[in-house]
Amino acid sequence: MSEARVASEGARASTETVLAPASGVRQFWRRLRVQRAALVAASVVALLVLLALAAPLLTAVEGQDPTTYHPDLVDSARGGVPVGTFGGLSADHWLGVEPQTGRDLFARLVYGARVSLGVALAATVVEVTVGLVMGIAAGLGNRWVDQALSRFTDVVVALPLMVMSLALLAIVPSGFPRPVLVAAVIGLIGWGSIAKIVRAQTLTLKQLDHVAAARLSGWGSWRIARRELLPALAAPVITYAALLFPVNITAEAALSFLGAGVKPPTPSWGQMLTSANVWYQAAPQYLLLPAGLLFVTVLALTVLGDGVRRALDPRAASRLSVGTGRKKEARA
Repeated sequence: MSEARVASEGARASTETVLAPASGVRQFWRRLRVQRAALVAASVVALLVLLALAAPLLTAVEGQDPTTYHPDLVDSARGGVPVGTFGGLSADHWLGVEPQTGRDLFARLVYGARVSLGVALAATVVEVTVGLVMGIAAGLGNRWVDQALSRFTDVVVALPLMVMSLALLAIVPSGFPRPVLVAAVIGLIGWGSIAKIVRAQTLTLKQLDHVAAARLSGWGSWRIARRELLPALAAPVITYAALLFPVNITAEAALSFLGAGVKPPTPSWGQMLTSANVWYQAAPQYLLLPAGLLFVTVLALTVLGDGVRRALDPRAASRLSVGTGRKKEARA
């Protein structure tokens, strides 16, 4: 459902963008900075990325790590509930400890941000790369090539992401790096929608005079793609990638929640939610903290993606009614 919605929004935005492409980085920044909601979302995303990158430094300052067990900090008589108030909150454990294991919760959250954001970013890069290649090849190819690639893309789009991901992740040996595997599976199953968008854009662009002139002058298909098509495709592809990134974060969290994603002891927010679903009464912070971070991240990325879409195509109506700075943007 979410992929279909994102794909439709990306297709609508990309169709409008090819008719009125953004006029440079400075123009894009001028349109983006008048959108207060997008700027706040960008600040939140930047803070989360900074926390993820600085995870080793932050945990070193705290004096903890995400994998060390502290059995003395949990009450075994009560089933492993953290000792003390607010889940074992103390100067040594800034956000308390994990039930049963006593592992530091702050360390696992910041290291989990590295996994969740990294997997989503890698999956988005795979989807954009494969989608670009397949879409351009279909758009520039002859009728048979276009039909074959388009039918194959239709099959990929029809595949249920979660079901296929669960099946593929179940048959891969456990020794394979799990974050890399999850990113590859999500990316290789989710590229179909962006390929369809790129193909539609390519079919439109190759009818333009400068592209037709390049073809008549004897340029090869890939030289035309590199010199004439990719610059025009940048705006819709960036727009779609910005909308797709939060979807991939949710997919990684869902796979980890179902036990098919990142495996312990490597932390991820989805995996923490899997363990926390039986502790929401005894240790509510163990459930609320990763769930809250996941919610804030997806919300911020969605708002930022909407702002990027509007900055690249100012004629597109925003899905948000608050903080878009419409009057200021109209003057800009």
